[in-house]
Amino acid sequence: MPEIASREEFDVKRAAFAATIGNMLEFYDFITYSFFATEIGRTFFPAHSEYGSLMLSLATFGAGFLTRPIGGIVLGIFSDRVGRRPAMLMSFALMGGAILTIALTPSYAAIGIVAPIIVILARMVQGFALGGEVGPTTAYLIEIASPRNRGLVVAWQPASQEIAATVGALVGVILSSAMAPDMLQAYGWRIAFLLGAVCLPFGIWMRRTLPETVSHGEHVAGQVERSSHVALARRHLRVIVLAVMILASGTISTYVTQYMTTYAKNTLHVSPSRAFTVSLVSNGLQIIGAVLGGWLADRLGRKPIMIWPQLVVLVLTYPAFLWIVQDPGAWSLLFGFGILSFIGSLPFTAFYAAFTEALPQSIRGGVFATIYAVAIATFGGTAQLVVTWLLHVSGDPLAPSWYLLLAAAVGIVAMSLMPETAPVKLGEK
Repeated sequence: MPEIASREEFDVKRAAFAATIGNMLEFYDFITYSFFATEIGRTFFPAHSEYGSLMLSLATFGAGFLTRPIGGIVLGIFSDRVGRRPAMLMSFALMGGAILTIALTPSYAAIGIVAPIIVILARMVQGFALGGEVGPTTAYLIEIASPRNRGLVVAWQPASQEIAATVGALVGVILSSAMAPDMLQAYGWRIAFLLGAVCLPFGIWMRRTLPETVSHGEHVAGQVERSSHVALARRHLRVIVLAVMILASGTISTYVTQYMTTYAKNTLHVSPSRAFTVSLVSNGLQIIGAVLGGWLADRLGRKPIMIWPQLVVLVLTYPAFLWIVQDPGAWSLLFGFGILSFIGSLPFTAFYAAFTEALPQSIRGGVFATIYAVAIATFGGTAQLVVTWLLHVSGDPLAPSWYLLLAAAVGIVAMSLMPETAPVKLGEK
């Protein structure tokens, strides 16, 4: 039985940092792949055309999503029954082994078909690990926070993901500026992966120091014995379905945004350094938006911060893309993607808090992890493939905006139907 610390017995800020720094390092490793999809495609998936090589690389990126639901179920339920800390440690260790494998695997030219097989298997291990990462971490953040600042504390879950993306973009800017294209292709992308691997010992040490929040005393244990996770989850089916819709919307938005580096290089034909700079700025703005969204959700309630920014995104998406396509310069790229990224990051911190608060602790980690992983696997793993396919078959550089508009519309409908869970709205003291 883990030793449970009360909120007064440990530093909430330090615990939140320890949990999210591990989350940040894991997402850095996972997201870096999408930034260097072109270079990785040429290294492991040679094809007769640039399009074919890129599609094979993106399909391998998607392979990491196939095992996410399995990781969400296994590690999420493990976190409910055994504890948040061991679940987070396990996912982190698996991610570390996978990222080192990808970074050190020889190219297709060196070892043939074995190279892509190794990379695909490593991506599947990464997917399993990351599928079991978000649920336990988000549950942990809710459980260490006081009712009045849950939104702000949980904000560091999506913010840590954006920090990871920002660091990845910064590494991309530095490497693409300092290296010739052939050097970036040969080994520059491997440096980006290894930088994440260097941080793994620090992340493991930080997570080992986390206090546990899951008690296996009589109340929780009896609840689990009387009813399985599935049976308990059925009581919350409505909010789970709405959560899937919102996560689908957010996932498409997130992974299409991460694809903008490749989109800017391949479709708009801007320089690699400018493409990475756009990602750096937009991801940096999403960090601010995520934290601000959590802060506002604690003061104004979850639903207003979900609905109104999502409505603004729905209105601005097509005009922003039209400006970017007609004038793909530095200002249009920075302001177009930047504004969409900032406003679009506001609603999802409020959603993380609302969904986690709506679930009982005995199934919180497992349900959140599973639902998140299923939504990510279904919509995140296919988002970049869908956008690349739409661009290819339509020849219209505005194609990504079509997909984003559909996602935003689904999200706003579901957000409007979510229950309000914020203490500021419910009158809790």
